[in-house]
Amino acid sequence: MSDVLEVAASPWPGRTVLVTGATGFIGSWLVRRLLDAGADVACLVRDLDPQSELIRSGTVARTTVHHGDLTDYRSIERAVNEFEASVVFHLGAQALVQPAHRSPLPTLEANIMGTANLLEACRVHANLVQATVVASSDKAYGEHQELPYREEMKLAGRHPYEVSKSCGDLLAQAYHTTFGVPVAVARCGNVYGGGDLNWSRIVPGSIRSLHFGQPPVVRSDGSFVRDYVFVEDVVAAYLALAEALLAGKVAGEAFNFGPERPVEVSDLVTRIRLLMGRSDVRPRILGTAVGEIRSQYLSAEKARRVLGWEPRIDLDRGLRETIDWYRAYFTR
Repeated sequence: MSDVLEVAASPWPGRTVLVTGATGFIGSWLVRRLLDAGADVACLVRDLDPQSELIRSGTVARTTVHHGDLTDYRSIERAVNEFEASVVFHLGAQALVQPAHRSPLPTLEANIMGTANLLEACRVHANLVQATVVASSDKAYGEHQELPYREEMKLAGRHPYEVSKSCGDLLAQAYHTTFGVPVAVARCGNVYGGGDLNWSRIVPGSIRSLHFGQPPVVRSDGSFVRDYVFVEDVVAAYLALAEALLAGKVAGEAFNFGPERPVEVSDLVTRIRLLMGRSDVRPRILGTAVGEIRSQYLSAEKARRVLGWEPRIDLDRGLRETIDWYRAYFTR
């Protein structure tokens, strides 16, 4: 017997992959990683935001672009069918809590019906689509007294954004159970990294404020507890999940992805201030957050055991890389 270990061939060279939400924060990095791995990538996008990392980096020129809205089944079905997608990553969503609270209907339409439309297209074209990864969130669990969240816990969203993620998650499981769609769900903690231009989020918002000498704004009282997972680790998680689906190792399951090192929001902001050399600029604590869970963090034990995934970039290193990205962005 040879003492040389066999290394599984990468499934990505030449594979047709459709990514919804490709111009978003995580989608931009996922598309780049897929292209670098040799995949043939199509992007389903509603708007081509010129500030998106996908556009600014020129990555979009290496892809096929399909314009469409998640709430329009025909545009999704057309993208799956005409591109002959064998893998689908569904990242498209309305991804912010506060807009969902102010105007819930567009969030419910995009996150629930958008996911239903995507899954239906994958069901109809079961001869093409071999694996579908649905990006969910720790918000799908709602509020639990027992933490960390584990995959077997009840999905109990109560506020509009949480409910939209709970429903999308359940739809994915239903399409597998009822129709055999090869789908898996990724539930991630709070994702951060360069390229996130949603300034209401605590990491990019704090970095932008401090860069311009302004106090970072904390909507809560600062004691809310969250997981913070670097975008490159999340991209690796999505790829690992898709590869497990293609290999027939998982289907119809959900996986948590997080660093298992929960941090209070005030502590996170303090780290950013110190890393940026702006400890003199104190945050504004508003205490006005509504529709948000006070404490939420994940167990990633299942992902480690089944997928061999674990985060590789700790919080301080990730924040340093993120700060560097935004400094370059603001001074371009």
